[in-house]
This record gives sequence, C-alpha cells and structure tokens, in this order.
Amino acid sequence: MSGFEALTAAWQQGRIMPLTGPTSQERQALAAAIGPTGLADLERRWGPGVVLGSGGSTGERRWCLQPLTHLRRSAEATGRWLGAIGIEPSRCLHLNPLPSHHVSGLLPPLRAELWGAAHQVLPPVLLRDPAALAATVKLPAGRPVLLSLVPTQLRRLMARPEGLAWLRRLAVIWVGGAPLPSDLALSARRAGLPLAPCYGATETAAMVCALPPDRFLAGVAGCGQPLADVRLRLDAASGAVELQTERLSPGWLVAGMLQPLPRCEDGWWRSSDAGRLAAAGLDLVGRLDGAIHSGGETVFPEQLEQRLWVQAGAAGLPLQALLLLPLDDSEWGQRLVALVRPKATAGEGLLERLVALTASWAPAERPLRWLLCPHLAPDSLGKWQRNRWRQWLVELKAGSAPPGTAAGRDGNLPR
Repeated sequence: MSGFEALTAAWQQGRIMPLTGPTSQERQALAAAIGPTGLADLERRWGPGVVLGSGGSTGERRWCLQPLTHLRRSAEATGRWLGAIGIEPSRCLHLNPLPSHHVSGLLPPLRAELWGAAHQVLPPVLLRDPAALAATVKLPAGRPVLLSLVPTQLRRLMARPEGLAWLRRLAVIWVGGAPLPSDLALSARRAGLPLAPCYGATETAAMVCALPPDRFLAGVAGCGQPLADVRLRLDAASGAVELQTERLSPGWLVAGMLQPLPRCEDGWWRSSDAGRLAAAGLDLVGRLDGAIHSGGETVFPEQLEQRLWVQAGAAGLPLQALLLLPLDDSEWGQRLVALVRPKATAGEGLLERLVALTASWAPAERPLRWLLCPHLAPDSLGKWQRNRWRQWLVELKAGSAPPGTAAGRDGNLPR
C-alpha cells in the first residue's frame, strides 16, 4: 500500500493524520502540538484531514489543521484553473517531486484522484541529477504533464541541457514555495519554459493564485489572479496580503488546543506576506515578518537578494548561495550581514567584487559585513530557515559556531 493509499484508508475511517518530516525534532514538535489527548475531538468536529507543518521559511514552525473537505476544494479550484487555460484536467499526468508532509506534495495525488488523472512520484534524487531524470522519466506524447517545483529545484534542472530539454516538454510548471528570482524568470522565458508562478500557503490548502504560462512567457510578472474560490486584497497600512476562502485552515495546534488563525474584524485572514495588486494580479514584495527597519527605512532582504543575484549573474560572479540577515545595531536599529557560499570553482576576491557591486545601493540596503559560509544552503524544499542562520550568525560572533567558517572580507566578524 502506497503512502497516499494508507492516507486515503485513514480518511475513510474519519481520521485526521499528522504528517511530518523525517527528523526526530520535527516529530517531537508535532507530538507536543497535538498534546496527550490526541485528535479525536477535532475528528468529531472537522471530520477526516491532516495536520501539516507551516511557517518553515521563518523558522517559526506551526502545525496547521486542514480538513479533507478543504483539500478537495483546493484540488477543484486548481482543476478549474487548468480548464480556463485550455487544459483538460482528466487528461493530465501530474508529476510530484515534493514530500507528502508538505502541502504542495500532498495535493498532487489528491488532485489526480479527484480529476481522474494520472499521478507519478518523482524520487528526490532525480531532481538533483537532471541527466538521470531525463533518462528515467519518459514523458507521454500527447498528454499534458504538470509539475510543481520550488525555485531551487528549477534552477538545478535548468543548469543542465538534459534538464532544460525535459522541462520544455511539460505543459505547466507551477513554481512556488519561495519567491521566483528575477534572473531565473528571465532565463526561463528565454528558454520558453511554461512556468506558472503561484502563491499559496499551508493555511490556504496550497495555491490561491497562479499566473498562466502564456502570460509568464509574454513577460508578465507576479503570481497572477486569484483562483475561482479566493478573494484577495491588501491591508492599506502594511501592504499585507489578505484573503477570503472557504478552504482556510481552522487553526494551528498548540499544546493540544486549536488556536484559530488571526482574522481581521470583517473575517479576512491577514498573511505575513507583503504584496502589490495590479491588473495582472498579485506581485509579492516579501515577508513582513522578514522585513527589517534600518536607519528609519523598511528593507526587504528577499528583494535585495534577488537584486544581487541579477547583478552577480551579469558580472559572472561564481555564487552558489546567498542570504542577507539582520543584526541589531545601536545606531541604525538593524544592519544587514551577507552570508555567501561560492561555487567550487571560485577563486579569491569574490567578497570584494560583491562589495563593489553594492557600493551604489542605499545605505540601509547595503550589507555592513560579508562572510563566506561554505555550508550555506536552503532546506530540502528550497526555503531559507532564516532564524536558524541568524542564530548561527549570533553564535559565530560569540565564537561558538561550528568550525569550517571563513572570516569576512575584512577578517572581522560582525560587530
């Protein structure tokens, strides 16, 4: 019996299934969230469903209840989106490279079952080896093939000609889970890839808006219009993305109690993402809980990372990974520190060249310190656990971080 078959059998018994990653730390955190009394009361109230981790991008892990009825509403809305762009959902093959304890990995088999479509799991090892993926996963002729990726996976596949040729044969490539870097979007357009940048959350049972591939290839930016069962707006003061949908999670589990999601006075849910709404739909600015205040300015590190990626790419700099993090500063409030992982082929002078690239940036945006970090990497889903790396930075400053870290450009750790 496959994992999804076992999950379906549990749902048929009216059960809520807790889903978590393979680490003991995650399992312990989930058990603490459920508490000693279990999920029986929630099953009586909400019927079958799942409990999934949410909030990994900031390091503040929450455990989100999603009833099966909400997951099915999400699958139905995605099917209607496909129909609107001329793809019959029942004819599709839905490839799935994401784990089932992530909402974007849980939805593909559920969509396929609801649509009467085909579903195929892609082993994660193949996503790290484009040549093996192209040789192993043969795409059917005359059948639309769907795939969901995070930007890290997309970049890795596009880096090899075999992966790029394989991606070109797909009908839709949803890209979400993290902002799509502008340099990667430009490369995908030049390659003619049918990307559909999208936005959603565990709390919304996956996608709430998506940009059709033809609009992406025409040069339209952002995440597109909301799906048929979703209403979007922005908070006037903060720019936070707010939404209404019947598939919004009932809440997060905290020590055995269901904590409802915070709502606005009129019932809308306010996310932690800042955005802009235009004629083309939603354009994300960055995480509000990741924004910093430096010298009286509000700065979004994710935006600056994308800008630097573009500039570094244009300059041919050998960057493997980059992360901008805040540290408290008595004069500015907060200042940015840049963690940099060079490519294996990089020589000397990378930090100096990065400093030169940012010399014209506004003072609040310009990193105060640059540090080489050979082990810098996002998690397996391409998300940056910023709190984890910020704690690493604090430990490095205190001299208690693990060995193997190079000094900064000027040989000093951040002050």
